[in-house]
Amino acid sequence: MARSDKNIVSLEDRIPKLKQQRRRKTNRRLIMLLTVFFMLVMLIIYLESPLSRVHRIQIEGNEAVSKPYILKKSGIATGENIWNIRKGAVRKRIASIPEIDSVKMSISLPNTLYIKVKEHQKIGYLQQKNGFLPVLDNGSVVKRTVKEIPSASLIFTGFKQDTHLHEMIRQMQKLPDSITNAISEVRYTPSNVDRDLVTLYMNNGFEVRASIPSFAEKMAHYPSIISQLDPKKKGVIDLEVGSYFKAYDSK
Repeated sequence: MARSDKNIVSLEDRIPKLKQQRRRKTNRRLIMLLTVFFMLVMLIIYLESPLSRVHRIQIEGNEAVSKPYILKKSGIATGENIWNIRKGAVRKRIASIPEIDSVKMSISLPNTLYIKVKEHQKIGYLQQKNGFLPVLDNGSVVKRTVKEIPSASLIFTGFKQDTHLHEMIRQMQKLPDSITNAISEVRYTPSNVDRDLVTLYMNNGFEVRASIPSFAEKMAHYPSIISQLDPKKKGVIDLEVGSYFKAYDSK
């Protein structure tokens, strides 16, 4: 059976279509190359222009540490190329500040640098002869003396910056805030029998004596103990070995 001539496309008819497809493909490649070239030129111009210099440094998340101190510690200055900044080294320098827990950095085009810090929680102050040193929740003591502290602050007295203070902080972190917030002062009062003995002065006027290694375990029962006592009759709650109460006016 003879084939219909309508289904036959001559080579002469296909050549213009092939040329047109090739021309479109070539044009697309040319446009893509020109776009990449233009972007590279713009990038080079940006990197060599003042736009790539640090114009603004935004510091967020700080309360205990001042922004000027963080900026000084970072070693970054306005005017330097924002892309030449070694973020890892900057984060390490800022994280060396005792109050700083973590550091994040980001760049906002064209020339703004963001530094976001997370600080350790300040849980109290270590009393010294000439003032107070902030005590952080990681057990470290900030070596910057503070002359005045908030009236409701927790004070550590008699401690040196050693394992006793670190262990005391670790034990306190095991307790709920409702108990730790009730403590006004923690005094290190070692005896010949117990070198880990501490005396706590509570906001409600009671006194608690306990041993640091078992402090959290024993102090967890403080709300139950205090609920059984006469709030008008102050005294000492001894948790060092057992658990008993001795009023101040008792013989």
